[in-house]
Amino acid sequence: MLQQLRAPFAMIVAFTLITGVAYPLAVAGFAWIMMHEASLGSLIVKDGRVVGSSLVGQVFTTDKYFHPRPSATDPPYNAAASSGSNLGPITQKLLDRVKGSVEALRRQGVTGSIPVDAVTASASGLDPDVSPETALLQVERVAKARGLPVGQVRVLVQTHINGRALEFLGEPHVNVLALNLALDGLQR
Repeated sequence: MLQQLRAPFAMIVAFTLITGVAYPLAVAGFAWIMMHEASLGSLIVKDGRVVGSSLVGQVFTTDKYFHPRPSATDPPYNAAASSGSNLGPITQKLLDRVKGSVEALRRQGVTGSIPVDAVTASASGLDPDVSPETALLQVERVAKARGLPVGQVRVLVQTHINGRALEFLGEPHVNVLALNLALDGLQR
């Protein structure tokens, strides 16, 4: 009986070491060498202090800053609770949340069409980026709150638009944290 169990037990140990130890170490080592910044979490440092990651959204609520898209996590942008809301497109709770977001933007003076990412959460609930349209939608509010010319803030947004990866993957986007840090740099 022990003779028959020896081979399966050896296979379990071998595959555990290969897939649970060797492979993760190889992938982490490759990432460390080839994509060092990303392997450390793509941290953003300001004045010698880590202020966030370019991969995870942050909460900005004052009018002086550009706001990210809504987060599906509670509290907002909690990476430990990363998930979508799992609400279907006709769920009353989702419809009410989107309607409330649209009404809030209308109270801020936004007219015309509103980009969908301005009122809906991403699949992970952690998205650090907004569409260029959503960023440009906020220019007047931010410029007014900071006492800056609208044109200057608009140019700042346009310089922070990241294009598609390899010219065909994904959509143009603006990293909200990077944009807000650049905005703080304007006032120095």
